[in-house]
Amino acid sequence: MTEDNAISRAATLLKGHRESIDRLDAILVFTLAERFKHTQAVGVLKAQHDLPPSDPAREEKQIARLQDLALQADLDPEFAKKFLNFVIQEVIQHHKQHQS
Repeated sequence: MTEDNAISRAATLLKGHRESIDRLDAILVFTLAERFKHTQAVGVLKAQHDLPPSDPAREEKQIARLQDLALQADLDPEFAKKFLNFVIQEVIQHHKQHQS
């Protein structure tokens, strides 16, 4: 294979990977939007029933669950934990807004 052919092949492969990444980014955004719709509803219910905005026991279980899923998916479980902690903090902030 000539150098020009190798570069052309690499460019084609790169384009395919980037298209897949773009599709996956869209899936992530829409999935997060759907998740936040449900957590917003939970926040409203908690506010209506004077429940605390956070549930540390559930959060702990969710983090462990996500870390197990990460291991199954061959993803760094610490990354999964950091990601879920970030999402949980956003949800708690939304719940606190419903409380006020």
